[in-house]
Amino acid sequence: MRIVRLPGIHHDSNAVLLIGSESSLLVDTGTTWYQMLQVERILGHISKDGLQRILLTSRRYPFAGAAKHISQEMGNIPIHIHQSAISVMQTGDFFSTWANRYDSDMPSTECMPVNQGDKFSVGDGSLTAISLPGHCPDGTGYFESQRGVLIAGAVLPRADNPSRWDMPGGDLTELISSLKLIHELAPSNIVPARGPSIKGENHIDEVLNRHLVFLENCADGEGKPPKSWPRPANTAYFLVPDSPWPLLEKESS
Repeated sequence: MRIVRLPGIHHDSNAVLLIGSESSLLVDTGTTWYQMLQVERILGHISKDGLQRILLTSRRYPFAGAAKHISQEMGNIPIHIHQSAISVMQTGDFFSTWANRYDSDMPSTECMPVNQGDKFSVGDGSLTAISLPGHCPDGTGYFESQRGVLIAGAVLPRADNPSRWDMPGGDLTELISSLKLIHELAPSNIVPARGPSIKGENHIDEVLNRHLVFLENCADGEGKPPKSWPRPANTAYFLVPDSPWPLLEKESS
């Protein structure tokens, strides 16, 4: 099996292709802004009939906006998302998907439910769905245990950016629990929502511990981000530290 990260462009999340011996999956799709380019990128790795389904980590527009277009271009393949986001996607909800924050429309998208523990096989590997709420209630990660790869979604935006919980649907306690669960899984490679993969036991421990210490300190305080940190942009599902956190392992050595 090959795992290919398609780096997010502008506001798009990372998209991840899992190309197996029997089938292929796509996790997350990015916004509608670059959906035609996203199809071209996918077709650079597999044939047009080579993709069997799309899995979404979140209802948020940067993760799910292009799902309908890509599904149609690939032969109306099924799209899966957490049960709680089915109706939101079906109606193309303008607000809880955050499409309004990007001055965009959210396409009405038919989805199938994914639940904790669901497995999606590609022949020589499989993904297991893991509930990772905190940024939003439907947050879902996908874990390929054989290779130790976790596609985390918005619960871990990037090594140097903690996730937001200070909006409707966000929950700081659940965010902390989700990151602790990721720690317990002990992945060897985490694909965050944006930016480069986080690789290696030491680097992953360092990143998760940094995020957890920050979040637990917030929970012990007012339950809000530090007032000294820059106010997040309207489109941001992540926070930006007032003093930059290291992105890569070598920067923290």
